[in-house]
Amino acid sequence: MPKSKVRKKPDAPLRATAGASAPARTRALAPSPSWYPIVMAVVLVLGLAWMVVYYLTNSGTSPHIPVMAPLGTWNFAIGFGVMLLGLVMAVRWR
Repeated sequence: MPKSKVRKKPDAPLRATAGASAPARTRALAPSPSWYPIVMAVVLVLGLAWMVVYYLTNSGTSPHIPVMAPLGTWNFAIGFGVMLLGLVMAVRWR
């Protein structure tokens, strides 16, 4: 059976409208460096450790940590913020 000929599609005519923009160029994103997942994991664990240490030392029987005591409940915001930074790093990891 004979092969069919491959037809080249005609080029689309350029639009002359003012709102039309040039087609977006896609470029390949470079992979993340080898140290990136290590730093990401350290940031995630650091945020979790901050919250766990604050939670455990906040009870009445444990001594307070001098850095964490004046911050009060803002320690939860700091812990969640550091973990959110790790999550953003995880999303950008290639």
